[in-house]
Amino acid sequence: MMRRDFIKSAFAGGAGLTFLSCLRGRGRSGLPRRELGKTGERLSVVGFGGVLVMNEEPAAAARMVAEAVDLGVNYFDVAPSYGNAQERLGPALEPFRKNCFLACKTTERSREGSRKDLEESLRVMRTDRFDLYQLHAMTTDEDVEKAFGPGGAMETLVRAREEGLVRHLGFSAHSESAALACMERFAFDTVLFPVNFACWHNGGFGPAVVEAAAARGMGILALKSLAFGPVREGEEKPFPKCWYRPIEDDALSDLAVRFTLSKGVTALIPPGEPGFFRKTVEIAAKNRALSESEEERIRNAAAGVTPLFASNNGQEN
Repeated sequence: MMRRDFIKSAFAGGAGLTFLSCLRGRGRSGLPRRELGKTGERLSVVGFGGVLVMNEEPAAAARMVAEAVDLGVNYFDVAPSYGNAQERLGPALEPFRKNCFLACKTTERSREGSRKDLEESLRVMRTDRFDLYQLHAMTTDEDVEKAFGPGGAMETLVRAREEGLVRHLGFSAHSESAALACMERFAFDTVLFPVNFACWHNGGFGPAVVEAAAARGMGILALKSLAFGPVREGEEKPFPKCWYRPIEDDALSDLAVRFTLSKGVTALIPPGEPGFFRKTVEIAAKNRALSESEEERIRNAAAGVTPLFASNNGQEN
């Protein structure tokens, strides 16, 4: 079987179950946990993204979640924009909910729309509160102005925390300028942002946000650790649940995951294809720091990669 075919099928049927079962012996002690900023929470360094169970059969989703929990994963992240992920993850996570940190998001920028999102997500996810609720995909100046303006989504987030419907507040972004603007506007608990070797070294994208978040004592959650670059124009996506090209080489994957975890990150969310989740858990469970020679290797590897995001005087491509 070709590597790409194996990755695509790693959670199909019994394949994922068999692989994760072979790691089960490491269990909760094998997957490290880190402090989430000033929240007092400790999260597994690998999170379970809801896209993993999107379009899966309910039984398969339940099996995937149970196996992840058995490996020590306690951080789960989902959003209404992830197709039917909430419908699949809610029932699958319900038996483990009290011991898990559950994050959700809203792309709505208005108070009314975000409140509707929140209430529907709580219902579908079968929970009475989210541990983290986030403004999702903050990208443009308009996003920031609407969310923080009168009648904006931030009114929902603050009110929900007062009501006990959410415990901590955060945001996700793929734009440095939007991320920095959000931090200036509100004392968020977390930021969810791309921290990727090629973006960092070859695009100058990431250091400013990580530095600003760390200075504020925020929990830093990472996206795109295994991104290798954009899908070329006219090229079919190599994996249906990834809109970008993920790293398939095992050696580079190992360095890329460890690079992300070396940047003050609490936890990272792997690509939505289950095979990459499996690979990331295996790497993170070994809990190895990058050596100086490995840092040089990944810096050199970045030189030949078109970064998924790049910074140009604060403007992202």
